Amino acid sequence: MTIDAPLDAVPPLAPVASPIASLLSAPILPTLLRLAIPNMIAMVGSTLVAIAETSYIGRLGTIPLAAIALVFPFAMLTQMMSAGAMGGGVSSAISRALGGGDRDRAATLAMHAAIIGLCGGLFFTVMMLVFGHSFFTLLGGRNRVLEEASGYSQVLFSGAVAIWLVNTLASVIRGTGDMRLPSMTLIGASVLQIALGGTLGLGLFGVKQYGMPGVAAGQLIAFTCAAIFFLWYLASGRSRLPLNFRAFHFERAMFLDILKVGAVACLSPLQTVLTILIFTKILATFGTEMLAGYGIGSRLEFLLIPITFAFGIASVPMVGMAMGAGQVKRARRVAWTAAAASGLTVGLIGLAVALAPSLWVALFTRDPGVTAAAHSYFHWAGPTFVFFGIGVSLYFSSQGAARVGGPVLASTARLLIVAIGGVVLMTAQAPAWTLFALVGGAMAVFGLSTAASVAFARWDK
Repeated sequence: MTIDAPLDAVPPLAPVASPIASLLSAPILPTLLRLAIPNMIAMVGSTLVAIAETSYIGRLGTIPLAAIALVFPFAMLTQMMSAGAMGGGVSSAISRALGGGDRDRAATLAMHAAIIGLCGGLFFTVMMLVFGHSFFTLLGGRNRVLEEASGYSQVLFSGAVAIWLVNTLASVIRGTGDMRLPSMTLIGASVLQIALGGTLGLGLFGVKQYGMPGVAAGQLIAFTCAAIFFLWYLASGRSRLPLNFRAFHFERAMFLDILKVGAVACLSPLQTVLTILIFTKILATFGTEMLAGYGIGSRLEFLLIPITFAFGIASVPMVGMAMGAGQVKRARRVAWTAAAASGLTVGLIGLAVALAPSLWVALFTRDPGVTAAAHSYFHWAGPTFVFFGIGVSLYFSSQGAARVGGPVLASTARLLIVAIGGVVLMTAQAPAWTLFALVGGAMAVFGLSTAASVAFARWDK
């Protein structure tokens, strides 16, 4: 057990603005829900995008469905790193500064965060344009599946800077406790992405059909528009933390304050995606139908991350400001409340698809082989989604406290279970359902290990 009481008696170092002060004193659950609901609404947009795009690609055929299973982990990696990992580091640093009453430091941190976002996007653009084809080949992509995956990837990742800037600047605004504007902006981007992706991908309204590259172009254009809007909003002085570009100067300590959380946190989504990639590589040996079925199943699993994101990212400014103000007990209560809400929500979704997988699978395919593979995945993995929701939410809360080591190690445990267990089962020529059961078991280990790491961590040090 930790002794947090002495620190809880320390008041904020300086007066803070009313919206920020409310995060330090308002009841936890109502405040958490108030912050999470805008994120949840935005995640409805993300869900609609995922459903629409998978539906578009499903209409293009089974080969494009198999191709998107190869690209999707990399697409989600850049989203998870920019919005969840590095974005959480940005929100954490800014909220801790505001909780301690230092608005000037928070504004300077925001400028450094934008630079980090720009560099992160450039890294992904170069990496995927140069090595994307090789990555997909290593994952088992061949012939037309490989061609389709490469075409989609080249268009999507040419705009990785826009994706990183959108998620980084949204994290700056969330760090001040404002969840509404980032959420509304992302909803607008989702609507635009659905419209453009369908039009360009399927050739609607007389427009030339571009196939999978057209679907990717819809996301590129939508995120570019959102990035421009966020830059204007922060520079215009309308935000709770207006930016002064003219007064900006580099400070090494500011980068370190963000990266000490964000850089370490990036290991978790990297390991999550590596887990998916290893599993995808193993399943590729079972044929295109099995790979396509798993692609449909894993797409819902990735969508659970935005749902847990809604609760987890809402906890970051509450935890961060409480830590900055010395209210450690409150910070921990926020973390556990968010984890319970996330686990309940995601757990119910997992139970629903485990009992009735056709609710999701029938949206994308009628192919008997693909359907059977997706149903098997949900029967085994669905019941363990509750642990996934708890683990991911606590991962975000740990970012707010600048204590991400334990959750990252929990992701490592999940990776090792899937990698080692998957190789053993493949060598033994085990049936595919045993691999799906392995995924569920690894998910449970991740959630329970993350909860244990938070329970025993010393947040007061």
